[in-house]
Amino acid sequence: MRVPKALTLISCGIKEFGGVALKVRVHVLVSGRVQGVFFRSETEYEAVKRNLCGWVRNLPDGSVEAVFEGEKDAAEELVEFCRRGPRGARVSKVEVQWEEYTGEFKDFRIRYRY
Repeated sequence: MRVPKALTLISCGIKEFGGVALKVRVHVLVSGRVQGVFFRSETEYEAVKRNLCGWVRNLPDGSVEAVFEGEKDAAEELVEFCRRGPRGARVSKVEVQWEEYTGEFKDFRIRYRY
């Protein structure tokens, strides 16, 4: 499902707890049958729904890579989505790297170049 452009322009939502923002950055590599099953578009939809910013792309080896930032609970939910994928996907492996939040992104996009 393609996300309407107006929705992709919503900035990353950040919740705060005790005056400290709970922001994270996550780098995910997903292997298995993950291309040709709408993995990128569903990931974009799920990210925008959770106010996460970043990107997702197909890699030449057949895997999918994503980097996203935002509220920690929302990021954990998107990682769980990546572990199962959309209908038709067969996820065999997910590598997750938790990193420091950078604030680099203003929206979530599908990237078409490596």
